[in-house]
Amino acid sequence: MGNDNKAIKIVSDNRKARFLYEILETYEAGIELVGTEVKSIRAGRVNLADGYAFIKNGEAWLTNVHISPYQGSSQYFNHDPKRTRKLLLHRKEISQLIGKIEQKGLTLVPLKLYFKGSWVKVSLGLGRGKKLHDKRETVKRRQDQREMSRAMKRY
Repeated sequence: MGNDNKAIKIVSDNRKARFLYEILETYEAGIELVGTEVKSIRAGRVNLADGYAFIKNGEAWLTNVHISPYQGSSQYFNHDPKRTRKLLLHRKEISQLIGKIEQKGLTLVPLKLYFKGSWVKVSLGLGRGKKLHDKRETVKRRQDQREMSRAMKRY
């Protein structure tokens, strides 16, 4: 119950996901990691760009997230950088996700990887892929916002 006041330190942010997908909902999940992965994450050696999550046999999994091998460890004790990692979600959340993913053709993409206290957490976004015209609209809206803020600064 007292977990809400823990310090949050963002390690990696997947900005590409918000460009490629329209994010409808977000979920927070823990990740099952080995020791060298945690050390690499603390060093900020993570890439979420191509990652996605899927549900298989009632369990959530994160794949294609690259966590670089830890430099201070020997090659025998190090981990595979792109291995599939188990996500720790409540059973109720997993069953909700199964329904949404199967019915509406949505995708689970990692948005952020961060430390919440001493725990590594991932923020998952339930998203629908954007079409090309949606992406153009996003870029145009961003440019318009930039131009408006520049104009406001002058006056």
